[in-house]
Amino acid sequence: MRHHSDLEKLKVLFPYIRKYQELASKHGIRDIFQDNGGKLLQILLILNMQGLGCREGNDCRDAEGYEYELKSVNILLTKGISTHHHLNPVILKKYRGVRAWYFSVYSGIELVEVWRVETRDLEQWFKAQERKLAESGRPDINNPKIPLALVRRVGTLVFESSDGKKESDPRRTGR
Repeated sequence: MRHHSDLEKLKVLFPYIRKYQELASKHGIRDIFQDNGGKLLQILLILNMQGLGCREGNDCRDAEGYEYELKSVNILLTKGISTHHHLNPVILKKYRGVRAWYFSVYSGIELVEVWRVETRDLEQWFKAQERKLAESGRPDINNPKIPLALVRRVGTLVFESSDGKKESDPRRTGR
């Protein structure tokens, strides 16, 4: 079998990828290539949060024990922020139970900004999902999106990239 010529470049990079995984493992992230693990590590370190290390339940906790929901979006692909593949009343209750939400905005793999949105400021969105559930007669909704424009309108900017990457997205909306 003949290997691709870039295999040698990967072999050079891989020891650094292993170090990245070692750091992530210290923070409860088992695989940086699954479930946004690499991006999750970055956000946990920026926010000084503890990851909860499981797919069920909330995403992270601060030093005082308050729990938070974390979401991310790649603005090169979409403006809507994914929520849950089976959003239902139980998940909505979980979402309402966190202190706040943090939304990480990426352009590809580059972090552009992080927004904090108080849970109460998403109440209108929650109610709209409850109406959709009631009207559909179905037990869940498949992954309704939270508009990035809403996050930027009601949220507080807590981190902004200092390397100028944020200007590279022509679809970026104003606050």
